[in-house]
This record gives sequence, C-alpha cells and structure tokens, in this order.
Amino acid sequence: MQLLDFIRRSIRTVWALRLLLMMRDSPCRIWSVGELVGELRASEAVVSGALIGFEHDGLVARTDGGGFRFAAKGASLDELCDALAEAYRERPVAVINAITWPEDQIHSLAEAIRFRDRPR
Repeated sequence: MQLLDFIRRSIRTVWALRLLLMMRDSPCRIWSVGELVGELRASEAVVSGALIGFEHDGLVARTDGGGFRFAAKGASLDELCDALAEAYRERPVAVINAITWPEDQIHSLAEAIRFRDRPR
C-alpha cells in the first residue's frame, strides 16, 4: 500500500507521472520548464504545476539557474520512485487507474493488482 499511497499523494495526473519518470531517467540533467514542456508536449501550466508539487514533496530540486532536476530526498522516496517506474513498466493501466480513479474505488484497485511493498 505504500506505493499506492505515494501515487495518490504525489502523482496527481498522468502528465505528472510521465514528467517524474522522465526526470528520474536522467537524474543528473537539469531541465528548464520549456524543455520539459517540449519533451512532454504538455502546457506550461501543467508542467509548472507538477514541478511545484514535486518540489514540495521532495522529489525534484530547483537549481540556482531556475532549472529542475530529479532529486528524491531520502532513500525511501528514491525507492518509491523506483517501484513506481517498475509498476508502470509492468502494469501501466493499473498505475494510470490509481491516478485517475476516485478515492472510493482505489481500495478495490489495490486488491485487484496487489500494490504492495516489495521486499528489499
């Protein structure tokens, strides 16, 4: 349930999911908002809103030059991002449903796809 809680708390849209996973795949890269908008083909408002949320949640860091880079604060957040990437690779529809379904349907979804903590 830890992964599902993370998704519900920090990944508010499918655009945000794609943004976080893209930034995670290039952790040393510093991205401008414009570059992220271009890569995702999303609006600046969508990208900026997701970045604000990620910065607040400790998933990205803003650089002195105004760019952003993936920077999960702490091993547990980094592990959750790894688990999110793996879950999205294995069951993309289930992850998207976890983002988009109403809260009252999430428990049923979790049971159906068995989001659970993985042994490390």
